[in-house]
Amino acid sequence: MHTLKELAQFVGGRVAGDENIAISDVATLEAAEAGTISFIANPKYRPLVFQTKASAIVTGEAIEGISPAQIIVREPYLAFSKIVARFHPPSHPDWGIDGRAYVGKNTLIGKDTHIAPFCYVESNVQIGCRVHLYPHVYIGTGSVVSDDTVIYPNATLYHHTTVGKRCTIHAGSVIGADGFGFAKDGLRNVKMQQIGCVEIGDDVEVGANTTIDRAALGVTRIGSGTKIDNLVQVAHNVHIGENTLIASQAGISGSTSVGNNVVIAGQVGIIGHLRIGDQVMIGAQSGIAKDIPDRSVVSGTPAFNHADWLKAVSVFRELPGMRRTLNDLKRRADPEQAKEDKK
Repeated sequence: MHTLKELAQFVGGRVAGDENIAISDVATLEAAEAGTISFIANPKYRPLVFQTKASAIVTGEAIEGISPAQIIVREPYLAFSKIVARFHPPSHPDWGIDGRAYVGKNTLIGKDTHIAPFCYVESNVQIGCRVHLYPHVYIGTGSVVSDDTVIYPNATLYHHTTVGKRCTIHAGSVIGADGFGFAKDGLRNVKMQQIGCVEIGDDVEVGANTTIDRAALGVTRIGSGTKIDNLVQVAHNVHIGENTLIASQAGISGSTSVGNNVVIAGQVGIIGHLRIGDQVMIGAQSGIAKDIPDRSVVSGTPAFNHADWLKAVSVFRELPGMRRTLNDLKRRADPEQAKEDKK
């Protein structure tokens, strides 16, 4: 239980209304009840603010004529995220090192680390402090899992994978599988042994059933602060910078470099050996076949400037009518041809 004043101070906002209201939990605008706090960050949901039963809301600007008290803050979504964590801090079961887990020789395990039943940790692994490994996690030989990292059930880290501090690896992810590398011998495909590794920085989140392949030679690298959604494929020798966001079903082909603070929307496909600059934004379902300079916003297949793409899409919808108009003009210009067309 917190007062609205305490929450406002916590997120650096100011209160409009009764700052002594007691807040017991968080909720959506639709599901909120007395004693809960909600938020609005998207103007689309503004009508709900006048209907909600929440005792308070977090908003980016004062809203007149509503009953809930308000915390007014520059970034309401960010502020509300912090409030959610205040009421619902992450928690994990305390297994200790369960006797039904396997831990190999010469493996170092830090203090307050928990390894669930049926985990399999190979030899020569380093596991930091306060790590949580959920059931059926596999950690390959020579791997490193740093402090405060959580790895959920059935995730697999192949040999010589390094994971930084405070990372979250969700269920079913596979990190360090072989990259897709083959040489042609006539009609046969001959495997290029993938002898590199994967290095993941600090504060990285890897979504469920995402795959990050080891390098053929050298390193596949994910920079600190990067967040990867479910069902994403990162191929061998890809380098992804810091604080980048990659949405579900995106695929990045081998040896491509993705910069810092990039946003890659869902179902984007990027071919290999490209450079995607810093602060680039790529629209959903785009196909990337060439380098993208810093701070570009692109969409489409093949991708080009997003504003031009929006114009092109609007023209595309008009093509049937434009075709009819063009045919009409042709008939007027050439009546004899029009007669032939009718035959």
